[in-house]
Amino acid sequence: MRIDTLSPAEGATFSPKRLGRGIGSGLGKTSGKGHKGQWARSGGGVRPGFEGGQMPLHRRIPKRGFNNKWATTYCIINLSQLASVPAGTVVDYEYVIANKLTKEVKNNAGLKVLGNGELTNAITVKAAKFTESAKLAIEKVGGTAEIV
Repeated sequence: MRIDTLSPAEGATFSPKRLGRGIGSGLGKTSGKGHKGQWARSGGGVRPGFEGGQMPLHRRIPKRGFNNKWATTYCIINLSQLASVPAGTVVDYEYVIANKLTKEVKNNAGLKVLGNGELTNAITVKAAKFTESAKLAIEKVGGTAEIV
């Protein structure tokens, strides 16, 4: 197979409609636009979402809440996800992302550790925030919780 012999599959492409090319084509004279009116004019038609003057759907539906663009977003991880980490490991944001323990967060402010789950290995966790239960659980098994 050579690149100059490649072509689309049979029936995958269609020839364009040849408008205004005589009565025999079925698309002559008015080119399939009918007679007069808004839809027959050049540039005719209405904008997307226009409902003929009726209150449009995007304005009829109630709006709630907002997205704060200055909010600090943390990469959240539970103790249950850290249970498989070997003892003596230093767990920080880079370690969590490299080992795919959680998804990467856009515009993140660091790692936040939650206390859901059991921890058995003594590990060092470096994060921006800890919940009280997470901090206690890490220190209970002999690990350290460092705020970065």
